[in-house]
Amino acid sequence: MLPSSVLALIVRTFLFHPFNLPAASMSPTLLSGDYVFASKYPYGYTRYSFPFSPPLFSGRIFGSVPGRGDVIVFRLPKDTSTDYVKRVVGLPGDRIQMKEGELYINGTAVRRERMEDFDGSDACGGGSIKVKRWRETLPDGASYTTLDCVDRGFYDGTNVLTVPAGHLFVLGDNRDNSTDSRVLSAVGYIPLENVIGRVGMIFFSLERGGNGTQPAIRYGRIGTVVQ
Repeated sequence: MLPSSVLALIVRTFLFHPFNLPAASMSPTLLSGDYVFASKYPYGYTRYSFPFSPPLFSGRIFGSVPGRGDVIVFRLPKDTSTDYVKRVVGLPGDRIQMKEGELYINGTAVRRERMEDFDGSDACGGGSIKVKRWRETLPDGASYTTLDCVDRGFYDGTNVLTVPAGHLFVLGDNRDNSTDSRVLSAVGYIPLENVIGRVGMIFFSLERGGNGTQPAIRYGRIGTVVQ
């Protein structure tokens, strides 16, 4: 029988990548303080799949392209020591644009429906506020919710951005509080080689507290499958 330490290393290297959400850019899908597992095997492996990112090979082996709507963990292109979590909305060759807060893919607006307002006290910078919440449904059928903290936000309007070959376009679900592919100078397009895995499940969640309140475990979020 394999020692537990060896088994843990095999799991960490080839199967699952644990990640903790330090910010609210993926609210309401993922909250600050959520801990998630990202499955590595759906997309194959690159150097970034392994601890310390050894340059064993270039490109991706046993690879497949993430689908629109997948929530992924990836290495930031401009700082490959940093992991990010965002949602894929654009595949190679897609034309992506934001118009007045609406997402357009290849010239067609993504269907969205207004939902009940969300408690935006954490997601939108503090304070007891209600923010607009929408359900988006991508052309492939993936459906999820997004937040709109402010009308006419800084990145609610963009030029048409064409995703280069071998790259992805990603957005945070918290559209006014996310640095993502809309910000070409900071994140931009994500090389497929930088993708670590697909987020599948929340395995722990901790509300960090503050202003006199103590940290609290969010038991109801543990085991939640991420859509």
